[in-house]
Amino acid sequence: MTRSHRLSNVSVSCRLEWRPSRWVIGALLALGMLAAFSVLASGMPRSAAWPLSVAALAYGAWRARREWRLPRHGLLFPGNDFPVTLDGQAIDNVELQWRGPMAFLLWQDRRGRPARLSWWPDTLPAARRRELRLAAGSLDASRDHRRMAP
Repeated sequence: MTRSHRLSNVSVSCRLEWRPSRWVIGALLALGMLAAFSVLASGMPRSAAWPLSVAALAYGAWRARREWRLPRHGLLFPGNDFPVTLDGQAIDNVELQWRGPMAFLLWQDRRGRPARLSWWPDTLPAARRRELRLAAGSLDASRDHRRMAP
């Protein structure tokens, strides 16, 4: 008996959770420490270097803490003509960009301001990336409503 896959006309949908990336948080902490070290290693007078290095370290820690405290979001790509939803609210002008294993979601909020979420490899495993690519492909196809023939 052959095992064939059934083809379905149901669109591919994708439900994802966005959370802050630990890689980004670690990079922000590392950059703060490296900035503090580079100020101390420079030829700057010590009376100015120490306060500036402490400020660089504090700023890196503040940015990392701010990233860590960002709320989680639920995202649904319905894979058909229905709008993409973020935390149950429809979002407009959705665009998904890829840069290697990283995904960037761009959209406009209700006030018309641009908004953005990014998935790093530690927050979006390979299987979920494939699922998102399939769902976003149907988003691109449904965006162009031109007809084939007049």
